[in-house]
Amino acid sequence: MTDVRQHAEEIHEQFSDHLDVTVDDVASRLDSLVNEYKVPVEEARRSVTSHYLDQAGLERDDIHSGGTSDVQVADIETDEQWVNLTAKVVDLWEPRSDSIGQVGLLGDESGTIKFTKWAKSDLPELEEGAVYRLGNVVTDEYQGRYSVKLNRTTTIEELDTDIEVGDNESEVEGALVDIQSGSGLIKRCPHEDCTRVLQNGRCSEHGEVDGEFDLRIKGVVDDGVDVHEVIFNKEATEELTGIELEEAKQMAMDALDTTVVADEMRDMTLGHYYRVSGPTMGRYLLANDVELLSGPVDVEAALIKARSM
Repeated sequence: MTDVRQHAEEIHEQFSDHLDVTVDDVASRLDSLVNEYKVPVEEARRSVTSHYLDQAGLERDDIHSGGTSDVQVADIETDEQWVNLTAKVVDLWEPRSDSIGQVGLLGDESGTIKFTKWAKSDLPELEEGAVYRLGNVVTDEYQGRYSVKLNRTTTIEELDTDIEVGDNESEVEGALVDIQSGSGLIKRCPHEDCTRVLQNGRCSEHGEVDGEFDLRIKGVVDDGVDVHEVIFNKEATEELTGIELEEAKQMAMDALDTTVVADEMRDMTLGHYYRVSGPTMGRYLLANDVELLSGPVDVEAALIKARSM
């Protein structure tokens, strides 16, 4: 079975209860994108899925994308994955949108993760300090930080037990030896709760959009033994470089090129030693606190070592 056909069958299964569409119809749309327009198959799948979501009047969280598995918080390192969690409600805070029913922090023995429960999901209220078995929640990612969404297909069962919530904070001291592509002045999808980074003006889910500017650094820190991938969000990037968003936008406008921002950041930071701390999500350390220790070092030698690991 070809990849296109397999994806077509999986998409058809998602919409078979909502639309009168055949596997051949789905396969034809996918084949056109993949083989005629040379769109990567995963992006083509998201595009075709979005088309049928619009036709059916559904949201992405209303459809199931595969079998669920029981995971712990620390195991979540892929977005758009359907999972089951047993977790404690560690904290709740005020939603910033009427579309959100509840938002807060879930935790288990492996760490904590943000959750969002949609207002339209018609799910029961979660109580702070209670432990729940949450079935069929979907994962999401923003700047390397993963979260889970509770939607109308989610099941909630309160458990008569307690959980000792673990701490997934970590700290790294070392030289910043590389700033990867996708750093500097970037644009994100403006659609509510999407925030994906645009590639050539396109969101992998929503297609061509007018993006919103943001700052980010995807860096590599070498502590002398191991290398660590670190994501600095807008606040951490501004702290690390001293370049604020408005200044970065002006730099790009003056040069008619957004890459000058990342180039300037490289010149300012590579080879310097930093202490970085924050939660670890998958393979990324998310920088909450950054402290300059010393520098610079021989960046080329450190980078060769880092890339050989």
